[in-house]
Amino acid sequence: MSAPLLEGRVALVTGASRGIGRAVAVALAEAGADLVLTSTRDGGTDEVRVEVERSGRQALGVAADVGRPGDVDRLVSAALSRFGRVDVLVNNAGVVVRRPLAEMRDADFTDVVATNLTGPFLLARRLVPGMVQRRWGRVVNVGSISGTLGTPGLSGYCASKWGLNGLTKSLAEELKGTGVTVTAVLPGSVDTDMLKGSGYAPAMTPDEVARVVRFLCAEAPEAMTGSLVEMFG
Repeated sequence: MSAPLLEGRVALVTGASRGIGRAVAVALAEAGADLVLTSTRDGGTDEVRVEVERSGRQALGVAADVGRPGDVDRLVSAALSRFGRVDVLVNNAGVVVRRPLAEMRDADFTDVVATNLTGPFLLARRLVPGMVQRRWGRVVNVGSISGTLGTPGLSGYCASKWGLNGLTKSLAEELKGTGVTVTAVLPGSVDTDMLKGSGYAPAMTPDEVARVVRFLCAEAPEAMTGSLVEMFG
């Protein structure tokens, strides 16, 4: 019997306490990875950590706001102290503010961009050099179909997701030939807490998105680097 595809790998999943992040963490554990799990709340990843450990894998939960450089430094330090490496980075943490432009505060826009776009950059900046040194790594950004269109009342969210597509494409080109791939998944309406209040009915489950993320982390060929995988439901 062959070993799990991610046996011996360490994956860091942000926003892992619920929804897509939780489903991704479980899927990667089932594929053989040990996990570093983040949430903004102390103890926020306790339940998924237990679930990962129940599958026979190790897990570390860290409370961190990925939009804050100091929190990211602390998160990376904790991950490397525990496991010595991070091979897979899944940038899933995300926030949304639904307000017309005239009602949106400057801080609303800044906070959305910090979590959805700056956070993935900060983590990639700190973790990708180690992947390059080891000649293997996977970065998967969880974007949105909102990164391909415009939606009234979602100027900050759409801007951040369009920006995440650009970050994905740029890093993929920069890292070609290093053994590190950078891809993104762009789901439509997923049955999560974030969708509530949007007016859209769910078209897919977190587990369905997690299956695609797992493929990109564990099975996708390097030729897929730079891909934006759209999921319409």
